[in-house]
Amino acid sequence: MGLLILALWGCIPELTKNCVDMTNSSSTYLGIIGGAITGAVISWWIYNRQMKTTRAQDYLLQRIKKIEENNGKILSHIEEFTAYHNTVLEKIIRLNERILSLESKIELTGKKG
Repeated sequence: MGLLILALWGCIPELTKNCVDMTNSSSTYLGIIGGAITGAVISWWIYNRQMKTTRAQDYLLQRIKKIEENNGKILSHIEEFTAYHNTVLEKIIRLNERILSLESKIELTGKKG
């Protein structure tokens, strides 16, 4: 059927036997068909490459998201440790102050006695 339609457009020596020369119209139609096929192949190739790139980017974004979640957990643990460290440090400072006040009381009682 395709050959019949192309044969109606003009003499196409590649498709019909009794043709001596290709007409301008058949040349144009063949050019359009060839361009459409070439365009379709190039479009498919670009789409395929973009899909591969998109999949790779999605994979990397998922990995980055997991890393950020892990970093958030680590940061919260560090904050908890820092709060605990500050509490312990305050207790040590208060203990040091008590020890110093006891030393000063001992020195005062030692000088009196």
